[in-house]
Amino acid sequence: MASSHTSQPLSVVFDDRRVVADAGLLLPALLADRLGLGRLFDEHVDLGRRAGRAHVGTKAMTLLASLLAGGDCIEEAGSLRLAGMSEVLGHRAPAPSTLGTFLRSFQLANIAQLEQVAQQALERAWRLRGQPAGGRLTIDLDSTICETYGVKKQGAQKVNYAKVHGYQPFLAVAAESNEVLNCRLRGGNAGSARGAAHFLGQTLRRVRRAGAGGEIVVRADSGFYAEQVIHACQRHDARFSITARLHANLSKLIHELPEEAWIPIAWSEAAQAAVAETSYLAFANSHRPGPHQAVVTRLIVRRVQPRSGHQLELPGLDYRYQAFITDRQGDPVYLEAEHRQHAVIENTIRQLKYDLGLNHLPSGRFAANAAWLHLNVLAHNLCRWLVQLGLGTPAVTAKTLRRQLFSVPGRVVRSGRRRWLRLPRRWPWAAAFGATLARLQTLSLPLTN
Repeated sequence: MASSHTSQPLSVVFDDRRVVADAGLLLPALLADRLGLGRLFDEHVDLGRRAGRAHVGTKAMTLLASLLAGGDCIEEAGSLRLAGMSEVLGHRAPAPSTLGTFLRSFQLANIAQLEQVAQQALERAWRLRGQPAGGRLTIDLDSTICETYGVKKQGAQKVNYAKVHGYQPFLAVAAESNEVLNCRLRGGNAGSARGAAHFLGQTLRRVRRAGAGGEIVVRADSGFYAEQVIHACQRHDARFSITARLHANLSKLIHELPEEAWIPIAWSEAAQAAVAETSYLAFANSHRPGPHQAVVTRLIVRRVQPRSGHQLELPGLDYRYQAFITDRQGDPVYLEAEHRQHAVIENTIRQLKYDLGLNHLPSGRFAANAAWLHLNVLAHNLCRWLVQLGLGTPAVTAKTLRRQLFSVPGRVVRSGRRRWLRLPRRWPWAAAFGATLARLQTLSLPLTN
């Protein structure tokens, strides 16, 4: 059937010098200014005599803005070089080639400087938010695979356990707020627990310095089931809840649990689900060289009806099992349900990869990719702080913030001796934008430590 009307051709011309595409970046730029992020980069990151040493704060903040606008590679930062964007961001955006030189100027020593920036940014955000010193903090630990395509990137030449080239960064996430508390890039063939204890100790020191004075609970999967990880928790007065590996001795112990030890739970659609607990001396038979110390823990086990061929089934039994060790007090059914909430960290990993730019590590140099990881984490945290300090609504993703707030087009004009950012009249989220801007403008932070 023929159309009842004919579409008129629409002529296109790129000639408006005042229109900007992502005018809503004004909101995270204002929050970053309140936190003093640009100044933190200038104060802590010293690239020596290398080519990208100048204007570190401006370059880092440009990359952050590009990530928030949806750019997942360095080249896409070029969209921020429109004339009006300097009014929105508070600085002129460098060229993408300059930003690439900046990232390639990083060395491993500079990554520790970026960690200092992240530490102080977290402290300042918590002070602005009024983080309760005695509140509970739950830290979820995990690693993920950032696949690369090619064999020449430093640290990704060898395939990992998934048989792909890539990196395996560590991430520590606050379950209550979805903030990334710490990150570390590792080579793609690193063992699951390599460096985990040091990473956890650094994370616990960071949150303690930031003001976390209450109970801290560390949750992790079996990749972090290691004696050194437990001892790191004990040194920093943190409780732990870590999935245990079902080796032969542990499987035998579970098999010997009496039937009356199992407490039925309404967990899923499975016909049966139950929880049992027993005391367990973890790492008593450790073959690690050097001195080691076994840890007395509670072993809490969940059993459900099996799925055919599931890898966690014990031979000859009609259930599949998952166990974890903990030093926490309380009802085992409640602790088991809370331990399963560790899976929420996968949402944060997905947001870092698909809402920001972590799915694409752009450089062939390991240190440059480590810097890219830290910038992605800072961009993610800026979104979380913007939600908490500005929107005051339940947590939303970076993609939602980008669609509703950051991507609004605008026009920068001067009138009545003032600069104005003119936005669309009937933008559906205009009220949320205005309320967030008003809240951010009232924030005040003493920059003394």
